[in-house]
Amino acid sequence: MENQLKFIFSQFNQDTQFESYSELASGHINDTYLIKTTKKPFFVLQRINHGVFKDIPGLISNKVNVSNHLIKKLSHLPKEELNRSVLRFVKTKEGNSYYQEKEGNYWNMMVFIDNSVTYEEVKDEEVAYEGGKLFGDFLNMTSDFPAETLTEVIPKFHDMSFRFSQFEEALKTASKERKTQAKEYINCVAALKDEMHILQNLKESGKIKIRVTHNDTKISNALFDTNKKGLCVIDTDTIMPGIVHYDFGDAIRTICNTAAEDERNLDLVNFNMNYYKAYEKGFLEEVESALTPIEIKYLPLAAKTMIFIMALRFLTDFLNNDIYYKIAYPEHNFDRAKNQFKLIESFAKQIETT
Repeated sequence: MENQLKFIFSQFNQDTQFESYSELASGHINDTYLIKTTKKPFFVLQRINHGVFKDIPGLISNKVNVSNHLIKKLSHLPKEELNRSVLRFVKTKEGNSYYQEKEGNYWNMMVFIDNSVTYEEVKDEEVAYEGGKLFGDFLNMTSDFPAETLTEVIPKFHDMSFRFSQFEEALKTASKERKTQAKEYINCVAALKDEMHILQNLKESGKIKIRVTHNDTKISNALFDTNKKGLCVIDTDTIMPGIVHYDFGDAIRTICNTAAEDERNLDLVNFNMNYYKAYEKGFLEEVESALTPIEIKYLPLAAKTMIFIMALRFLTDFLNNDIYYKIAYPEHNFDRAKNQFKLIESFAKQIETT
């Protein structure tokens, strides 16, 4: 592996020597490596999964163009601060944004942001607040970027009608045993169907603006300094056109669950409203001026909708005999679905009283 990484690294335009490498564990799709060199800065070398992403040149173009836009917006900052506030991509020696091996693998390279921290989960309101500021700032600074120029790297990713059609197909072919087991939650899906299409209907009618969205706003995709202050948004592979509610809702879904996504003891699964309020506060401090009243009005529904879409996807996969998500035991996807439905219930009870 080291010889391969050395060779790939040598294809990029840098003026230092490869010293060692280590694998970075963030992300579940791509292979990512920290490349230590004879002098700083170090680099992050990433192999993009061309089994998951079908248009990798488009994907890389998305994230490079958005990063360049942010760099221009932040050009007033001192160089050292600028370099810690936005991802910087390194071109190949031929001037391209990626290197493609003969075997078909695509690689891109970024400058490593030193003395930085990521969190796999939120354990205090300060991190929730700073995460909200980071993702809100990202949306604010890209609010004037032409979203229509972006490649849709995962078509219909948050399309509710598409997810319902997948669910309905799964119902047709599911075993009697699994349908009986999941009856309570199948009924829950039916009861929520109209409400869960509200955001999509507003989007399709043009009442909610299409924007640049990150589409994977879990807290581990926010980079912090060692004092828990937000630095920049990372893992921008899923940047594409969307609505603000995708990013807000997905962040809330992952930040505010008091238990792991596959926790089987549902008594432990609750929605942390304090984290919600902290994240929302930081988020709106940065992006409220760029949002319309209707966008702000529907932020709470975004949280419920994005939790639901994951519940629906887990339930669909369970009915399909677990063909998409990796499972550790036979009812893993069903437990994940039940977990998310419990989170919806906890959220709905609390949001009514706030």
